[in-house]
Amino acid sequence: MFIKVLISAILLFALPAETGKFKQVKFDGDQAEYVAANGERFAVKTIQLQSEAKAYEALSLAAAEARAQEPVEIKSGVGTAGFSNKDRIAFFKGSFFVTVTTLKAAPDSTNLNALAQSLSAPIDKGDGDIPVLIKHLPNPDETQKNAVYLNSFSTLTSLAPLQPVLTAVQGDGNADAALATIGASKILVVEFNTPQLASENDQRIVARIHELWNLGQPAPTAYRRVGNYSVFVFDAPDAQTANQLIDQVHYEQVVSWLGDNPNILRRAQERYVDTALGVLVAVLKASGYAALACLGIGGLIGGLLFGYRRSQQKAVTAYSDAGGMLRLNLDEMTADLSNHRK
Repeated sequence: MFIKVLISAILLFALPAETGKFKQVKFDGDQAEYVAANGERFAVKTIQLQSEAKAYEALSLAAAEARAQEPVEIKSGVGTAGFSNKDRIAFFKGSFFVTVTTLKAAPDSTNLNALAQSLSAPIDKGDGDIPVLIKHLPNPDETQKNAVYLNSFSTLTSLAPLQPVLTAVQGDGNADAALATIGASKILVVEFNTPQLASENDQRIVARIHELWNLGQPAPTAYRRVGNYSVFVFDAPDAQTANQLIDQVHYEQVVSWLGDNPNILRRAQERYVDTALGVLVAVLKASGYAALACLGIGGLIGGLLFGYRRSQQKAVTAYSDAGGMLRLNLDEMTADLSNHRK
């Protein structure tokens, strides 16, 4: 793995004001040493790689090395992602990979995390995300914690040296790989950048698996090509469990045009039609709501006025032009009189 060492004045000297309690006492290339106000000493190593994917690769390999001594998990917290133990924090952010190690510690101190956070703050985050291939592993929230990632690899023999089938995989610098542990099983997803490369490797892998079966040598519990992915499952309890893990890997195809997109006019027309229909539906809905509101308000006001007028008619004696004589109340304007005679 090619690593380009960067001396970053911004990162090592222009720390935020909250880190005034840290003093840089030594600087040598990509390494520096800091002393806290309480006498704690820390070693900081900062390297810049070719890409964010390479920086994540460095993080995952460092975590795998640390995992051989004690359990560590890659997770968010410092930088884009990182891992920590009692005397070290390692993280990546953008194309930078940073390791902060305690040289002289104090009991119950939080200076290690504070220094790591301060070093992370001024670094450009880039895309600010982990590689997409990690997200395509089964249960990525958990598998990310122990996954080992290789970017633009040529061979995979160093990733799983006890699996002879991997000698058939040839990345030629145009493939990525992620190896994760799920229970007792290990799943390896290899992404090839072209369908041709994926097809050629698939043929070699299948032939190699049959060869291993004939020789009685260790072979994957299950293998399948999924799009441009080659998916292996090792050490699974049975073939059913292995295939269930492979079923959870989904290849998401991305198509990009090298020139002008020939479908751009059709897509523009579709967007126009969708927009016009949306406007029409919105207008009809608004008109319907307005009509219902008008009818409701008109009915309410009319009912109130009608009730008010009827109450007025009952309270006032109606006018009569019959001179007090008997009159047929045909227009229902004469007030109701008692039938009892005096």
